[in-house]
Amino acid sequence: MAKENAILDKEETLSEELSESFDFDELEEKLQRQLEEELADMQFLAEEKEKIGNPDNLGSVIMDVVWEQFLNQVAVTAGEDFIKENRGLHLDLRKEAHIQTTKNFAEGKIATHNTEIDYQERYDDWQSNFQKDPNIEHKTSNYRYNDEQQVWEKHDTRSDSWKKVLNKDARADFDKGRPTGNNTANTNMDHTVSAGEIIRDPDANAHMTREEQVAFANSEKNLNLMDSAANQSKGDSTMSEFLDSERDGKKAAERFNIDEEELRKKDAEAREEYEKQKKEAEQKSIEAGKKSRKEEAFRIGGKALRAVLMQLLAELVREIIAKLVKWFKSSQKALDTLLDSLKEAIHSFIGKMKQHFINAGNTLFTTVATAILGPIVGTFKKVWIMLKQGWSSLKNAVAYIKDPANKGKPIGRLLMEVGKIVIAGMTGVGAMILGEVIEKGLMTIPIFAVEIPLLGSLANILGIFLGAVVAGIIGAIAINIIEKQIEKDMKRENVDAQIKKGNEILRTQHQLQVVNEEQLDHTKSVAAQNIYERHVAAANMMVDSVETIRANCETDESIQDAFDDIDKLFDELED
Repeated sequence: MAKENAILDKEETLSEELSESFDFDELEEKLQRQLEEELADMQFLAEEKEKIGNPDNLGSVIMDVVWEQFLNQVAVTAGEDFIKENRGLHLDLRKEAHIQTTKNFAEGKIATHNTEIDYQERYDDWQSNFQKDPNIEHKTSNYRYNDEQQVWEKHDTRSDSWKKVLNKDARADFDKGRPTGNNTANTNMDHTVSAGEIIRDPDANAHMTREEQVAFANSEKNLNLMDSAANQSKGDSTMSEFLDSERDGKKAAERFNIDEEELRKKDAEAREEYEKQKKEAEQKSIEAGKKSRKEEAFRIGGKALRAVLMQLLAELVREIIAKLVKWFKSSQKALDTLLDSLKEAIHSFIGKMKQHFINAGNTLFTTVATAILGPIVGTFKKVWIMLKQGWSSLKNAVAYIKDPANKGKPIGRLLMEVGKIVIAGMTGVGAMILGEVIEKGLMTIPIFAVEIPLLGSLANILGIFLGAVVAGIIGAIAINIIEKQIEKDMKRENVDAQIKKGNEILRTQHQLQVVNEEQLDHTKSVAAQNIYERHVAAANMMVDSVETIRANCETDESIQDAFDDIDKLFDELED
């Protein structure tokens, strides 16, 4: 195998400077770390190979897409069902939506959510008493048309106020049952509190039925026998306005010779009864509003509970389906293994209960939001999911193609991967459309139109569920077919990657071996050089010593004599 690093090539001689400066220990440590990382990558590749085609991963993407749509649709449907049962009205628990006030009634602001009293009908009946047509011609100038309220008004000089003009038949039901008086005595039976005043009174019309108004008007408390001319002069005016009015400097009592004190007493008694009946009727309106408000709160509560229960049921079914997919792919399809899979699904469901409750909260919120805003939420949710899934699929597909890791992949492989991503995104859209089609089809069969308490119609439930499941199965099959085609390429690429990684490991191991050998040679070279240098130093010391002795001998004769004596001694020893 060719050397990767020229420094490690045995055929080249390390220079003396490089030998002294190069850190072989650091290089060895670096190569050791590299080897550990490559071994870890090798383990990862082996694990990835096991995941390819693993049943646990089958349809996981499609499952998420389908269930997201399913759970959203459950909440949206619950909100829409509430609106249907709420007479087409959106959720509104505000007091003014249920409790009708006189002020709001007079301004045409109706408590339409009240299920006990039809205030809209009362308001329409009330308005039908007045002249509304702006094209009506009045010959005198004391008439005007109120553009804001769209009604004709007439100026009343007695009260110096503008009063709404009544239609000719507005008083008909008040006069129908009223006693006529005595023609001989030239008297009429007068409404102390006039019919006109009652008809114009928003308080009475908001809280009293027409029958109750007529009953009071023609009651003993309110009827009073009066001179015909005086009664005609009084008209729709209140008793006080009539008695206080003057003509030619004379008040009504003087003009018509009537008992003013008695009439004022009668008026006070009638008005006291009138106010009493209005207060009682207003209290009934309040109680009716509270009851209606409570019923609407319970109604949305039931729908929200239904949505949450469906959501939790769906989560459990999701876990079961996931385990069934794994069981279908397993080699041992026995009853005991199926039961084990179901137990695992239930255990997994319980383990994820915290997340399920979070999802339930989202479902609850969506249900209430749909009930408040109506079909716009359902439409928005559907469009949002379609856009989200479509955009997510497109974005994932583009990201996959642009990923440098996929740059070298064949175009056919890229197209299959992109197709799988797009199918996953479109499956959610198919679930919505298919669910609606199934529901409409089932609604034509009477048995499927039956309402199930808390859950809604059977057609609705089956439509949502089957739409999601069928679309999910179709999407899963399509993805699985593509995955099978891709699986072979992925396994081949994985094996090639493992071989490549194995070669890299061997190369790194060889580099470590070369470094160790070079480090040993370097150590030997350094040791030999050190020995040589010590020998040279010793020889130099010996030469210096001999030269020193010789020089001393030349200057000191006694040393030479000592040498001569030693030589003689050696000679004698030889003999």
